[in-house]
Amino acid sequence: METDSEPYVRLATLRKLHEVMADIHTARSLADTLQTVADGVVNGLGYELAAVNLVRPDGDLVVAALAGDPTVESILAGRVGSRAAWNRRLNMGEAWGDLRFISAAEGWLLEDDDVPKWRADGPEPRFEDEWHPDDRLFAPLYGPGGSGSSGELIGVISVDRPRNGRRPGAWGREALQMYAFQAATAISNARLRANMQRALVRLERDQQALRASEESFRQAFEYAPSGMAIAEMGGDQHGRILRCNDALCRLLGRPAASMRRYSFSDLVHPEDISTLLRTSAEGGRAELRLGRRDGTYVWVSLRNSVVADAADGPRFLLTHVEDIEERKRRELQLAHRASHDSLTGLPNSAELRSRLSSRLCQRPHAVAAEAAESADAAHGQYGGFGEYGEHTAFGGFGGPGLTDTPPGGHPAVYDTGGHGFGSLAARGPYDGFDHHVHTVAPADGTDDGTKGLAVLFCDLDGFKTINDRFGHNAGDAVLVEVAGRLTRGVRDGDTVARLGGDEFVVLADGLGRADAQDLAVRLRNEIIQPIRVDSRVVRVGASFGIGWAHCGMTADEVLKSADERMYVEKRSRPKQHRRAG
Repeated sequence: METDSEPYVRLATLRKLHEVMADIHTARSLADTLQTVADGVVNGLGYELAAVNLVRPDGDLVVAALAGDPTVESILAGRVGSRAAWNRRLNMGEAWGDLRFISAAEGWLLEDDDVPKWRADGPEPRFEDEWHPDDRLFAPLYGPGGSGSSGELIGVISVDRPRNGRRPGAWGREALQMYAFQAATAISNARLRANMQRALVRLERDQQALRASEESFRQAFEYAPSGMAIAEMGGDQHGRILRCNDALCRLLGRPAASMRRYSFSDLVHPEDISTLLRTSAEGGRAELRLGRRDGTYVWVSLRNSVVADAADGPRFLLTHVEDIEERKRRELQLAHRASHDSLTGLPNSAELRSRLSSRLCQRPHAVAAEAAESADAAHGQYGGFGEYGEHTAFGGFGGPGLTDTPPGGHPAVYDTGGHGFGSLAARGPYDGFDHHVHTVAPADGTDDGTKGLAVLFCDLDGFKTINDRFGHNAGDAVLVEVAGRLTRGVRDGDTVARLGGDEFVVLADGLGRADAQDLAVRLRNEIIQPIRVDSRVVRVGASFGIGWAHCGMTADEVLKSADERMYVEKRSRPKQHRRAG
């Protein structure tokens, strides 16, 4: 390049500078841009050696490109200098605009730092403006938005020895500074393009992964062996089925097109609607019944997962539906076996006692009536119950009730179930606000119109003879037939149970004494009819004892009372007439 002593800069020099500046903006990658910058310093600006030191993400600078001397390139390429050492270089020496020149006189201060360096061969300068082998010239590269200390340092161009052997003058300095500005812009743009390319690659990779994930979900959804559905969540269409797989369509016997017209609340059994609503609101698992196209219901295990969008909140429900009909059937069978007689299918002794006990509390009705009279007295003494009426305690329904201590008494509670005031210590398990209706019995010897829970204890007459003569198979057939006749002879809601052996019990609620007697006669007349067993006809008789259940009795006491009355009735008839009735 021409020196500053020339009156003008030749057009060829400007054209060359323009060409190298254009080259750095047309490089295709960051690596090409860096190498083009180094080559331009040598080929366009006339320096013997140039290196581009690039700032790494950790702040240190790495020798990213060299030009001018292959030997130096093999030694320095890829070497790293610390940011602190570079800051020291850029803060010392002579400032030529944004350039930094460190003369050989000061260069000895830099001998021990870790910045990669080289020393050009050559004689000692004879004139003041000649280039010394230990002179150093740096052109900092600042990112867009500023220059000097106001911009972000992205790298440094190091140059060594102009080809004319003289230190650059005003024109050479200006040219190197202009070139450094253009190089910084080109490097920033190349970095931006590289980042964009990497981002595009990552985006494409993510999109491919998303497509693969969506395809995996689609296949898992469509070909899952159990039912799956996607339903709306929230809004007017909450629970509406948007998509379902083949397994769910087969389970419910409905085509996919028709399934999209329903929500799960349209398909669930009416008794299970509250379970469904709780599950869809909270997520989780529930066991309920869904309706098939043929009008039947199937037991399913339903699991909801709330699929949410990070920005906009819940979007839809992913529902997994598993057929548990067989398991439910087995559970019901096991429960039925535990509570029913294996031969006749009637409730067994344990189930009978459970049903009977559920109707009885531990306080006799007479005691409850007496307590009610005390309640009336307390009502007057303590000023009544105010606006809540006589069936509401001061504590409100479900609350602790009025607890106070009348003179000379125990703390008392008024009970909405009809118990009235009573000692806290004497309250039974059904005391408190349980709305229990007392079971009462008609008065002995009269039919005063009182309806009660009749307990008919039935013992077969002549059954042992059939067992002994024809075997247990015949006896079992007789028991099954008797169970069927008893069941057909009572009302819906009455209980027919087998206690064991040839003993049966009937629980019939809402009967007076005459009603219970008529029922016993009808059932006995049904039982004594001939029974065909294989190729023979047999007959058995039946003895009935009628007991009455009322609160204050246990289930065993009620059954014992009916049993005793049955034996009284059995002994009252001649032995020869018992079998035929």
